[in-house]
Formats: sequence, structure tokens, C-alpha cells
Amino acid sequence: MARGAQPRDLQAAVALLWGEQEQPTRGPKPSLDPRRIAEAAVAVADAEGLDAVSMNKVAAAFGVSAMALYRYVPSKAELVELMVEAVCAERPDLSGAGDDWRAQVTEWARRHLEVFQQHPWLLAATAMRRQAMGPNQLGWMDTALAALRPSGLTAAHQHRIFLLVVGLVRNLVQQSSDYDEEHEREWNRLNGELLARHADRFPALTDAIAAGAFAPPADDPLEFGVACILDGAQALIERQQR
Repeated sequence: MARGAQPRDLQAAVALLWGEQEQPTRGPKPSLDPRRIAEAAVAVADAEGLDAVSMNKVAAAFGVSAMALYRYVPSKAELVELMVEAVCAERPDLSGAGDDWRAQVTEWARRHLEVFQQHPWLLAATAMRRQAMGPNQLGWMDTALAALRPSGLTAAHQHRIFLLVVGLVRNLVQQSSDYDEEHEREWNRLNGELLARHADRFPALTDAIAAGAFAPPADDPLEFGVACILDGAQALIERQQR
């Protein structure tokens, strides 16, 4: 926290996300609302990235001053939470995946990945920290846990599998956002030359590269990763049943 900064009022942040803040009974009718402000901020982030989002820039979209926005949103921290809530607006419908819990979890992961791909700034906005969560975000979690419920896993293990799937999705998004084709070629060239000179020092890595371990995957990385996680979950279920 910056020197002199006041601690956040998390109760007020939660009330804002859940639409439970007190409404003024007097004065002019508000011309804006948190939802519209969040949608404008999402448009900025989609076009220019999360760092480009500021109260000034969002206010300009409505032709008002930044100070006018503080009537609705206390700070950028709350604005970012509203933005996350806005892009998670639709709880995923997994009925198309059938009744199999593994297929439903895989479909949930794919839908989750799509949201991140549509809004690349979401990775930074949902970094591992204790942030206020709204009903839309919790709806996504509820849907994932509902898919895992028939698996036979304990509630604690369902939550851990959920976290592993979320971590896989975030890792794939991070890899995609960091990828640069030209840099990748140069990196491969330089490291290939290094390993050629020092192959005796890294025999396992050298053999793995020669065997194609780092070649582009032929299968879907998401499906492969989720299958590995759920195979582990299945093994855990079978151990518990013995």
C-alpha cells in the first residue's frame, strides 16, 4: 500500500459488486451506474490493455470528469473488480457436454479459456490475491463444482481439482500472451547452439530435444492438460474406494 493511502473498505467493495450499496434518496437521479462504467472500462482494456484503464479515460467516454465517476466507483481497484464481473456475466451452460462429469469439467475449462482469450487483460486483473468477488464470478465457480460433484471426490478434493484446472487455463493464457514468433526463433537458435556446445552437461535435456519433446504439440494442450488432471482425480477416487 502506498504511503499515506487509506485501506480499502472491502465491505463497501462487496456491496458495490453485489448491487447492495445504499442508494441516495435525495438529489438528482444518477446519470451513470457502475455497470455502464465497467463496460466502458472493459472496452478500454480490450483495446489498449489493463494499464491503459484510468478514471480519466473512462470518464472521457461519457463526457464527464474523473471526479464524476467517484460518485459510483471509489477507486480503480473497485473498477477492475467490476470489469472482471462484467466479462464473467454469463454462467457457462455445460448441458451440451452430456452427463459425464469429466466432459463437463473439460467444457468448463474450454469456456473459461475463451473468456481469457477474449479479454487478455483478465489474467493480470485476476492475479492471485484476495479480491472481492461478485455473483458472476462465484457463478462460474459454482458451475465447476457442480460438474465435479458426481465424481465421488470429497469436497476438499473437488476444490483442489478446480484450482488445478484454473491454474492450467491461466498457464496456457500466459504462454499465449508471452509468445512472439520472431523471438521464439531466435531463442531456439541461441539455445540450440549452446546445447550443441554443452550437450555433455545436460544429457537428459539434449536427448529430450532430439526426441522432439519441445516440438509443437499435435494435440490440444487444454484437453491434454485437463485429461491428465482428471486422470489423477480418477486414480484418487479409486484409491478412496478400495
